[in-house]
Amino acid sequence: MPFPGATGISGLRVYDWPTADGVCGGSPHVHLTCSECYVVVGGEGRVQTLTRRGFAELPLRAGTVTWFTPGTIHRLVNDADLRIVVVMQNAGLPEAGDAVFTFPAPTLANPDAYARAAALADPAHAYASDEAAARRRRDLAIEGFLVLRQRIESGDHAALDKFYRAALRLKQDRLADWEQRWRDGALAAAERTGEQLARLRAGDIGHLAEADIRTLPPVDSQRFGMCGRLDVHLPADGVSPHD
Repeated sequence: MPFPGATGISGLRVYDWPTADGVCGGSPHVHLTCSECYVVVGGEGRVQTLTRRGFAELPLRAGTVTWFTPGTIHRLVNDADLRIVVVMQNAGLPEAGDAVFTFPAPTLANPDAYARAAALADPAHAYASDEAAARRRRDLAIEGFLVLRQRIESGDHAALDKFYRAALRLKQDRLADWEQRWRDGALAAAERTGEQLARLRAGDIGHLAEADIRTLPPVDSQRFGMCGRLDVHLPADGVSPHD
Protein backbone atom coordinates (compact mmCIF):
# COMPACT_ATOMS: atom_id res chain seq x y z
CA MET A 1 0.00 0.00 0.00
CA PRO A 2 1.58 3.34 -1.06
CA PHE A 3 1.63 6.45 1.08
CA PRO A 4 -1.58 8.51 0.94
CA GLY A 5 -1.98 10.35 -2.32
CA ALA A 6 1.03 8.52 -3.79
CA THR A 7 3.42 10.81 -1.98
CA GLY A 8 6.89 9.91 -0.77
CA ILE A 9 8.59 10.85 2.48
CA SER A 10 12.11 10.73 3.86
CA GLY A 11 13.92 12.02 6.90
CA LEU A 12 16.78 14.37 6.06
CA ARG A 13 19.73 15.50 8.16
CA VAL A 14 21.22 18.28 6.03
CA TYR A 15 24.93 18.04 5.31
CA ASP A 16 27.16 20.05 7.65
CA TRP A 17 30.04 20.10 5.17
CA PRO A 18 31.48 23.59 4.45
CA THR A 19 31.11 24.94 0.93
CA ALA A 20 33.03 27.26 -1.38
CA ASP A 21 30.93 30.28 -0.38
CA GLY A 22 31.41 29.76 3.34
CA VAL A 23 28.21 28.03 4.45
CA CYS A 24 27.29 24.39 5.08
CA GLY A 25 24.63 22.48 3.22
CA GLY A 26 23.46 20.34 0.34
CA SER A 27 23.46 20.15 -3.44
CA PRO A 28 21.41 22.72 -5.38
CA HIS A 29 19.01 21.09 -7.82
CA VAL A 30 15.61 21.39 -9.48
CA HIS A 31 12.63 19.06 -9.95
CA LEU A 32 10.98 19.03 -13.37
CA THR A 33 7.58 17.56 -12.42
CA CYS A 34 7.41 17.26 -8.62
CA SER A 35 6.49 19.70 -5.89
CA GLU A 36 8.45 19.28 -2.67
CA CYS A 37 7.61 20.14 0.93
CA TYR A 38 9.92 20.62 3.91
CA VAL A 39 8.64 20.05 7.44
CA VAL A 40 11.43 21.22 9.74
CA VAL A 41 11.67 19.04 12.84
CA GLY A 42 14.87 20.40 14.38
CA GLY A 43 17.77 22.80 14.11
CA GLU A 44 18.04 25.91 12.00
CA GLY A 45 18.96 26.76 8.45
CA ARG A 46 17.81 28.31 5.22
CA VAL A 47 16.62 27.33 1.77
CA GLN A 48 18.01 29.38 -1.10
CA THR A 49 15.96 29.48 -4.30
CA LEU A 50 16.28 30.69 -7.87
CA THR A 51 13.14 31.37 -9.94
CA ARG A 52 11.98 34.01 -12.41
CA ARG A 53 11.54 36.23 -9.36
CA GLY A 54 15.29 36.01 -8.79
CA PHE A 55 17.23 34.81 -5.77
CA ALA A 56 15.49 34.34 -2.43
CA GLU A 57 16.42 32.92 0.95
CA LEU A 58 13.88 31.61 3.45
CA PRO A 59 14.73 30.90 7.10
CA LEU A 60 14.03 27.40 8.40
CA ARG A 61 13.56 26.43 12.03
CA ALA A 62 11.67 23.76 13.95
CA GLY A 63 7.98 23.96 13.05
CA THR A 64 8.49 25.66 9.67
CA VAL A 65 6.63 24.13 6.73
CA THR A 66 7.58 25.35 3.27
CA TRP A 67 7.01 23.94 -0.19
CA PHE A 68 7.79 24.82 -3.77
CA THR A 69 6.65 23.83 -7.23
CA PRO A 70 8.59 22.32 -10.16
CA GLY A 71 11.19 24.65 -11.62
CA THR A 72 12.28 26.09 -8.26
CA ILE A 73 16.03 25.65 -8.02
CA HIS A 74 16.72 25.08 -4.34
CA ARG A 75 19.69 24.72 -2.04
CA LEU A 76 19.52 23.82 1.65
CA VAL A 77 21.87 25.64 4.04
CA ASN A 78 22.55 24.07 7.42
CA ASP A 79 23.21 26.64 10.16
CA ALA A 80 22.68 24.39 13.20
CA ASP A 81 21.84 20.68 12.92
CA LEU A 82 19.03 21.19 10.39
CA ARG A 83 16.68 18.20 10.25
CA ILE A 84 13.71 17.91 7.93
CA VAL A 85 10.93 15.55 6.93
CA VAL A 86 10.70 15.79 3.15
CA VAL A 87 7.34 15.16 1.48
CA MET A 88 7.55 14.60 -2.27
CA GLN A 89 4.80 14.64 -4.86
CA ASN A 90 4.64 11.71 -7.30
CA ALA A 91 6.52 9.17 -5.20
CA GLY A 92 9.08 7.40 -7.33
CA LEU A 93 9.66 10.18 -9.87
CA PRO A 94 12.52 11.87 -8.04
CA GLU A 95 14.51 8.62 -7.99
CA ALA A 96 13.56 8.09 -11.63
CA GLY A 97 15.56 11.19 -12.52
CA ASP A 98 13.12 14.06 -11.94
CA ALA A 99 15.84 15.96 -10.07
CA VAL A 100 18.58 17.77 -12.01
CA PHE A 101 21.72 19.16 -10.38
CA THR A 102 22.86 22.70 -11.15
CA PHE A 103 26.18 21.56 -12.58
CA PRO A 104 28.16 24.00 -14.76
CA ALA A 105 26.88 24.44 -18.30
CA PRO A 106 29.49 22.21 -20.02
CA THR A 107 28.54 19.29 -17.77
CA LEU A 108 24.82 19.86 -18.34
CA ALA A 109 25.41 19.89 -22.09
CA ASN A 110 27.04 16.45 -22.08
CA PRO A 111 24.77 13.58 -20.95
CA ASP A 112 27.68 11.24 -20.26
CA ALA A 113 29.54 13.87 -18.24
CA TYR A 114 26.36 14.68 -16.34
CA ALA A 115 25.73 11.02 -15.52
CA ARG A 116 29.27 10.60 -14.22
CA ALA A 117 29.08 13.76 -12.13
CA ALA A 118 25.67 12.84 -10.66
CA ALA A 119 26.64 9.30 -9.68
CA LEU A 120 27.99 8.45 -6.26
CA ALA A 121 30.17 5.74 -7.82
CA ASP A 122 32.45 6.93 -10.63
CA PRO A 123 34.90 4.32 -11.95
CA ALA A 124 37.14 7.11 -13.21
CA HIS A 125 37.85 8.23 -9.64
CA ALA A 126 39.07 6.15 -6.73
CA TYR A 127 36.91 7.74 -4.03
CA ALA A 128 37.53 6.41 -0.56
CA SER A 129 33.84 6.53 0.31
CA ASP A 130 30.36 7.53 -0.79
CA GLU A 131 30.82 10.60 1.40
CA ALA A 132 33.74 11.79 -0.71
CA ALA A 133 31.72 11.25 -3.87
CA ALA A 134 28.70 13.08 -2.40
CA ARG A 135 30.93 16.01 -1.46
CA ARG A 136 32.38 16.14 -4.99
CA ARG A 137 28.91 16.08 -6.51
CA ARG A 138 27.63 18.74 -4.09
CA ASP A 139 30.57 21.06 -4.74
CA LEU A 140 30.15 20.82 -8.52
CA ALA A 141 26.44 21.65 -8.21
CA ILE A 142 27.26 24.68 -6.03
CA GLU A 143 29.78 25.85 -8.62
CA GLY A 144 27.06 25.95 -11.26
CA PHE A 145 24.49 27.38 -8.83
CA LEU A 146 26.68 30.36 -7.92
CA VAL A 147 27.29 31.19 -11.58
CA LEU A 148 23.58 30.93 -12.34
CA ARG A 149 22.70 33.08 -9.34
CA GLN A 150 25.18 35.75 -10.42
CA ARG A 151 23.75 35.85 -13.93
CA ILE A 152 20.16 36.07 -12.73
CA GLU A 153 20.99 38.79 -10.21
CA SER A 154 22.80 40.76 -12.94
CA GLY A 155 19.63 40.75 -15.05
CA ASP A 156 20.40 37.84 -17.37
CA HIS A 157 16.91 36.36 -17.17
CA ALA A 158 17.57 34.08 -20.13
CA ALA A 159 20.08 32.16 -18.02
CA LEU A 160 17.30 30.40 -16.14
CA ASP A 161 15.56 29.30 -19.35
CA LYS A 162 18.88 28.00 -20.68
CA PHE A 163 19.25 25.89 -17.56
CA TYR A 164 15.67 24.57 -17.85
CA ARG A 165 16.22 23.64 -21.50
CA ALA A 166 19.46 21.84 -20.66
CA ALA A 167 17.68 19.95 -17.87
CA LEU A 168 14.90 18.92 -20.23
CA ARG A 169 17.36 17.66 -22.84
CA LEU A 170 18.99 15.48 -20.21
CA LYS A 171 15.66 13.91 -19.23
CA GLN A 172 13.75 13.90 -22.51
CA ASP A 173 13.99 10.14 -22.97
CA ARG A 174 12.52 9.46 -19.53
CA LEU A 175 9.23 11.29 -19.96
CA ALA A 176 7.27 8.21 -21.05
CA ASP A 177 8.44 6.32 -17.95
CA TRP A 178 7.55 9.28 -15.73
CA GLU A 179 4.07 9.43 -17.22
CA GLN A 180 3.51 5.75 -16.50
CA ARG A 181 4.70 6.20 -12.90
CA TRP A 182 2.29 9.12 -12.52
CA ARG A 183 -0.58 7.06 -13.95
CA ASP A 184 0.20 4.13 -11.65
CA GLY A 185 0.71 6.38 -8.63
CA ALA A 186 -0.81 9.83 -8.16
CA LEU A 187 -3.47 9.51 -10.87
CA ALA A 188 -4.53 6.06 -9.70
CA ALA A 189 -4.77 7.32 -6.10
CA ALA A 190 -7.00 10.21 -7.16
CA GLU A 191 -9.18 7.89 -9.21
CA ARG A 192 -9.59 5.54 -6.22
CA THR A 193 -10.91 8.46 -4.20
CA GLY A 194 -13.43 9.18 -6.92
CA GLU A 195 -14.53 5.56 -6.95
CA GLN A 196 -14.95 5.57 -3.17
CA LEU A 197 -17.09 8.71 -3.32
CA ALA A 198 -19.28 7.12 -5.97
CA ARG A 199 -19.72 4.01 -3.83
CA LEU A 200 -20.65 6.09 -0.78
CA ARG A 201 -23.24 8.03 -2.78
CA ALA A 202 -24.73 4.68 -3.75
CA GLY A 203 -24.83 3.58 -0.11
CA ASP A 204 -22.02 1.08 -0.64
CA ILE A 205 -19.71 0.82 2.37
CA GLY A 206 -17.74 -2.14 1.04
CA HIS A 207 -14.40 -0.37 0.84
CA LEU A 208 -14.65 0.60 4.52
CA ALA A 209 -14.68 -3.09 5.42
CA GLU A 210 -11.25 -3.34 3.76
CA ALA A 211 -9.74 -0.93 6.31
CA ASP A 212 -6.14 -1.71 7.19
CA ILE A 213 -3.05 -0.17 8.73
CA ARG A 214 0.56 -0.21 7.60
CA THR A 215 3.71 0.67 9.53
CA LEU A 216 7.26 1.14 8.34
CA PRO A 217 9.92 0.44 10.97
CA PRO A 218 12.73 2.94 11.60
CA VAL A 219 15.56 2.59 9.12
CA ASP A 220 18.81 1.06 10.34
CA SER A 221 21.14 3.29 8.37
CA GLN A 222 21.12 6.50 6.38
CA ARG A 223 22.27 6.95 2.83
CA PHE A 224 23.82 9.93 1.07
CA GLY A 225 21.23 12.01 -0.77
CA MET A 226 21.38 15.28 -2.66
CA CYS A 227 21.04 17.51 0.38
CA GLY A 228 21.98 15.34 3.33
CA ARG A 229 21.84 11.95 4.98
CA LEU A 230 18.50 10.28 4.35
CA ASP A 231 16.21 8.04 6.32
CA VAL A 232 14.50 6.55 3.28
CA HIS A 233 10.97 5.16 3.47
CA LEU A 234 10.06 3.03 0.46
CA PRO A 235 6.77 3.36 -1.42
CA ALA A 236 5.02 0.18 -2.48
CA ASP A 237 6.92 -0.06 -5.76
CA GLY A 238 10.22 -0.17 -3.92
CA VAL A 239 11.45 3.12 -5.34
CA SER A 240 12.71 5.51 -2.71
CA PRO A 241 11.76 9.19 -2.71
CA HIS A 242 14.59 11.66 -3.19
CA ASP A 243 15.33 14.71 -1.08
